Amino acid sequence: MRILHIVGTINPAAGGPTEVIRTLVRYAPPGYESEVATLDDPAAPFLATLEFPVHALGSAKKTWRVPKFAQWLSTNRTRFDGVMVHGLWEYTGLAALNELAGKTPYVVFTHGMLDPYFKRAHPRKHLKKWAYWLPFEYRVLRNAHRVLFTTQLEADLAKQTFWLHQWNPMVVAIGSNPPPAEPEKLLEAFQARCPDLKGKKFLLFLGRIDPKKGPDLLLDAFTAPNNPDLHIAMVGPETADYGQQLRTKLAASQFADRIHWPGMLTGNAKWGAFAACEAFILPSHQENFGIAIVEALASGKPVLISNQINIYPEIAADRCGYVEPDTLEGTRSLLKRWLETPAEERAVMGQRALQTFVTRYDMRKNAETILRVFEPTKETR
Repeated sequence: MRILHIVGTINPAAGGPTEVIRTLVRYAPPGYESEVATLDDPAAPFLATLEFPVHALGSAKKTWRVPKFAQWLSTNRTRFDGVMVHGLWEYTGLAALNELAGKTPYVVFTHGMLDPYFKRAHPRKHLKKWAYWLPFEYRVLRNAHRVLFTTQLEADLAKQTFWLHQWNPMVVAIGSNPPPAEPEKLLEAFQARCPDLKGKKFLLFLGRIDPKKGPDLLLDAFTAPNNPDLHIAMVGPETADYGQQLRTKLAASQFADRIHWPGMLTGNAKWGAFAACEAFILPSHQENFGIAIVEALASGKPVLISNQINIYPEIAADRCGYVEPDTLEGTRSLLKRWLETPAEERAVMGQRALQTFVTRYDMRKNAETILRVFEPTKETR
C-alpha cells in the first residue's frame, strides 16, 4: 500500500505534525511505502537530512496558493492508495479537496487545530477563519474519508469551535519512538551542546518558546526555595523576539543564572536532555497531544504538566506525573509538589512513565493502527 502525506512544511523546527509524519513513515507496517509532498522550497537545507522521498513543491517566495502543488497532486494521485492531510488552514487541504475527493481517499489529521482555545485566545483571527471555513475547510473535512483526532478529549473539543461542522471522526493514539541510543551516548551529545548543565539538577522545558506553551508561567513560578541547586533548561526555537523578552525580564532576578537557553536541540542532543533532566515540565495553555511529553515518558522521566494538555487524564490516571491548572498558582504547585516528592517516589514515577509510554504511546505499535485506516476503503474501491 502506498501512502502520501501532505503538509505545509516538513521542517523539524515546525514541531508536532512533522514528528508524527516521520514516525508514521519510519514505523509503517510491512508492505507500506510512504512519500511526502510539501509546500517547502526545494532548496531548504533540512530536506537533505530526511530519509524518505519528499516532493518540495513550493518556492523561496512564500504564497498561500501554490498551483504547482495541485497540479502535482492531480498527476500523481493514482500512484497512492490513500493520502493523509496533516493540519488545517493551508492550501494543502483545499488542493486535496479539489484533486482527490471522489478519486483517491484522503484523511485529515487535525493536529489540535480545531481546539476552541484558539477562538478564545485570538478572536479576530477566528473571525477570519470563519470566512475560510464556510466555503473551504468545512468541505475539506466533510469530504474526508476520516478526520483523525489523537484523544477523545480533542475530538469533543473540536465540535465547540465552529457551529457548522460535519465529519467522520476517528480517535487514534500517536506517540514517539524510544530513545535512539544508550543513555551514556545521549548524555555525551547533550553535554557537548550544553556544558553549563553538566552535573546539575534541572527540570526540562522543551518546545517552542511561545506564549501558548506557558514559559512565562514557569519562569515567574521558579523560585525553588527548598532546592537552591535546581536549574531550568529552556530548550526550543524562539518565536519572534519573545525569548529575548523573557530573558530581559529575568535579568534582574536572583535566579537568572539558573535558567539556561541552549536553543533548539535535535537528535541525540535532544534525547540527552531528557536523559539528563530530573523531570519534564510544560505549563502549556493548549496542547492537543504533546509529543515532547511522550518523549519524556519514553525516557522514563516524570512529567509536570497543565490540565490544558489533552493527554492529562492519562498522565493523572497512570500517576507518572503531576497535573495542575495553566495558571501561575498552578505552575507554582507543580514545582512545589515535585520538590516535596521523596527520591524513592520520584524513581517509582519514572518507572510508571516508561510503562505508560510502552502501553499507550509507542509509535512502533500505533503507526500500524493509524495507517490501516485506508485498508477498508481499498477493499471497497
